[in-house]
Amino acid sequence: MQETLLTANSPRHENAFQVVQSYFQLTKPRIILLLLITTAGGMWIAAEGQVSPFLLMVTLVSGAFAAGSANTINCLYDRDIDYIMERTRHRPLPSGRVQPMHALSFAIVLATISFTLLTVFANLLSACLAMSGIVFYVLIYTHWLKRHSTQNIVIGGAAGAIPPLVGWAAVTGDLSWAAWVLFAIIFMWTPPHFWALAMMIREDYAKVGVPMLPVIEGNEPTSRQIFYYTLALIPVTLLLVYPLHVMGAVYAAISLFLGSVFVQKAWKLMQTPADLQVARSVFKYSILYLMLLCAGMGLDSLPATRQLTLAMTENWNTWISSLPPIGF
Repeated sequence: MQETLLTANSPRHENAFQVVQSYFQLTKPRIILLLLITTAGGMWIAAEGQVSPFLLMVTLVSGAFAAGSANTINCLYDRDIDYIMERTRHRPLPSGRVQPMHALSFAIVLATISFTLLTVFANLLSACLAMSGIVFYVLIYTHWLKRHSTQNIVIGGAAGAIPPLVGWAAVTGDLSWAAWVLFAIIFMWTPPHFWALAMMIREDYAKVGVPMLPVIEGNEPTSRQIFYYTLALIPVTLLLVYPLHVMGAVYAAISLFLGSVFVQKAWKLMQTPADLQVARSVFKYSILYLMLLCAGMGLDSLPATRQLTLAMTENWNTWISSLPPIGF
């Protein structure tokens, strides 16, 4: 009898799981993970390594809901081209697993929860920044730029650069120069990251008429742009060390090492723009780069790291001052 009941109920449980899975897929969780890492990095620096666990949790959950809302609306808007492109044809909307009105309602609920949580438990500034990210991603990138300009990723990258501002504002209630440098880091990182992906799936974008840079200009000019942006990214990351002095030697060393590897990979792609395996390597490393750079921010912000760095600096200065003067 028990086995009969379990057998009879299992399809219902499976269907319920599939529904939840479909709505979860609408939010593009892999993209959200990177956004949350940058949010946490902003919070960690703003709090000087001593962020409230509760505030961290609330901000990350709210950020996930806001990003999920924006991504859901993006899926809703792009369902026509998603149906044509092979890699996106099986997404919940083009496959018919989720109805458009249900997806829109889901996005509105996610945005409402995000705004409420941030307003109540953080502050209004962080809540408004999260909502501005949704508006920018939907109206500026998805609606205006994506299908009309080769600079879609460059300008649209501002939407993906807002999460660290949300994290910073959640901790401090304002936006300092350091917060805007975090914004600039993500802004500069986005073109090399996404253009490498666009080179890999260039034919898909060409099929649906999306004017990604590799489609319109080709792989060779795109690889040059990837290299230039990657090269420019390094000095931007070091602005946190000088002149802002919010990061120290540990972060500087990590930033330089990660940046040098990134530039090396971008240089190799520029030499062999037709090699999609090299483009894949740049794309994968760009994800690792951002994760490790944010980890470096967190490590450098820890009080123990700051004390160690300060002690090493004092010992170095003491040793230098003890050296005999050099005569000429």
